[in-house]
Amino acid sequence: MPLNGFTVGRDLSVNIQTPTGSLPLSLITKFTAKPDTTDVKVKGLDGRTRHLIFPDGWSGSFEVERQDSTLDDFFANQEANYYAGLDLTGSTITETITEASGVVSQYQFVGVIFKLDDAGDFAGDATVKQKLSFVAEQRIKL
Repeated sequence: MPLNGFTVGRDLSVNIQTPTGSLPLSLITKFTAKPDTTDVKVKGLDGRTRHLIFPDGWSGSFEVERQDSTLDDFFANQEANYYAGLDLTGSTITETITEASGVVSQYQFVGVIFKLDDAGDFAGDATVKQKLSFVAEQRIKL
């Protein structure tokens, strides 16, 4: 639901599909994504510098309030598969945004690999915040 013509966090939903099925994150409190690039400078004999920017995948992160063992179980399984010599294939993230105009935009990150950055701090009178990051080969418009 946009507010006063602006996109807000509530306008976004994400769906994560792994090789073993859906990865339903409990309570996502933050999602970030950014394109990665490789920047190259080419200096001609005429003394002018030309700039090239090559797409180089995407990266981002999720912050999640821990409500169950979903993330812990997923990464425990990934680690077990690694040590068992199994192939760790990529996942997808589908990002759905309700625009201020009411139009729905969808993008999909492909070739996604996840990393658990923080499994959480367990302390009295505090929620457990977990953070995972990702890298992706590409983001395509659906």
